[in-house]
Amino acid sequence: MDLEARLAKFEATVNYLKDRQDILDCIQRESRARDRQDLAQIASCWWDDGVDEHGAVVTFAPDYPAKANKGHAMNFQMTSHNITNHLCEIEGDTANCETYVIGGLHWIEGNPGSTSEGDVTSIAFGRYLDRLEKRNGEWRIVVRRCTIEATANCDGSWVHSPNVRGFLKALWDGKDPSYEIPYEWKPKEVGVRW
Repeated sequence: MDLEARLAKFEATVNYLKDRQDILDCIQRESRARDRQDLAQIASCWWDDGVDEHGAVVTFAPDYPAKANKGHAMNFQMTSHNITNHLCEIEGDTANCETYVIGGLHWIEGNPGSTSEGDVTSIAFGRYLDRLEKRNGEWRIVVRRCTIEATANCDGSWVHSPNVRGFLKALWDGKDPSYEIPYEWKPKEVGVRW
């Protein structure tokens, strides 16, 4: 193989790997944005003509960020979407992905005002079946279909135990510690903590 052919093959490989990483970054950024209730960041992961199918609920992209946040806020005190296995098939500027997600959903059983009694954490195992498109050099979601394979409930009150006391709390807004860049340690009296 001559140098020109080797360079072309190398360039194609680098472009493919960059596309794969950009696609995974978009999917992970979208999950993080929902856990922070960050409307702008959620919207930045979807093309305006995108559509999300969560069970029987179908939502078009312009309405999705606010609707997803409202649904989470009505039902949970906190969420944690964790991306795991990720398969991706790229054909030109279209990618079809199957991404496993484990969702932790913290809620208060029968008493929305409670801070410890009746705390439940539900774990949901599912997948995102996504089609993404690359437009103007950027990958975003066009179609998302969600599956649920299994769920489990457990006592969520451990977060109020002495073992957790002092840990930073996740927050559903720009005050979450992840927005405080660069990351630096802070005294235990600073920040919202358990």
